[in-house]
Amino acid sequence: MKGQKDHQFAGQMAVLSTAFLWSTSGLFIKMINWHPVVIVGARAFFAAVFLIILRLIFPAPKGLKNPPFPFWAAAFANAFTILAFVIANKLTTSANAVLLQYTAPIWTALLGWWLIKEKPRWEHWGALVLVIGGLLFFFKDGLGSGTILGDGVGVISGVFAASFMVFLRMTKDGNPRDAMLMSHIICTVISIPFIFLYPPTLTFSSVAPILYMGIVQQALAAVLFSFGIKRISAIQAMLIASLEPILNPVWVFVVMGEKPSSAAFIGGGIIIFAVMTSSIIEKQREIGIRL
Repeated sequence: MKGQKDHQFAGQMAVLSTAFLWSTSGLFIKMINWHPVVIVGARAFFAAVFLIILRLIFPAPKGLKNPPFPFWAAAFANAFTILAFVIANKLTTSANAVLLQYTAPIWTALLGWWLIKEKPRWEHWGALVLVIGGLLFFFKDGLGSGTILGDGVGVISGVFAASFMVFLRMTKDGNPRDAMLMSHIICTVISIPFIFLYPPTLTFSSVAPILYMGIVQQALAAVLFSFGIKRISAIQAMLIASLEPILNPVWVFVVMGEKPSSAAFIGGGIIIFAVMTSSIIEKQREIGIRL
């Protein structure tokens, strides 16, 4: 009984750590003066190399098999999420790019219910409503400062992010990390023509952030997220990951002075409250059932 509760808590903490790492991407993307697809490819290349080395050192347990359709669907969905997000970051504000991507909990709840029969519980629906409300506070002052094209790509990235979450959950009895590795390989291949069309300028100020994003912000996050998604539902994972929008604009503001509005801070507080309350209620629910 205790082991099962710890199992779920470990999954929640892994996804929370993932959200923290993901939140640093907006800052480092802004710091690199490269074509967005070149950024994606370089970051994905180092992430893939790190994950391959990790897989060789710590091979997956024997007998684990990834179902083909969810595996490839998750890989491509994550690749397109990454591409759309980086492009949106270059075309609109960092806050807009992240917040529009995090319309994803809505799609995750619906797709998860439809495809894998993970019906959201009342605390998930309540948190979802609050997250939407928090996002509306962000949008109150934020969307007007972006561009229509950038904001549109941000919404598309949210749909892909939700699809990725659900398809990856469908591989929970296999090895989700392999799907994330494949998504980085796909991103690397897609970026190759852009590297020749838009040759990047190799300086310490550009290479160092790429190395960080590839090895830490993407590869380490992939390991943590793969661990977490095997232990909690897709909608809960997406709700916890919704903490990313709160941190992403903060890093950009501290380093680059891109200041979030007061409404964004209010919206952030609502989202934090929603995610924490949902996780606490679910934990108490599990304890109550087993007692």
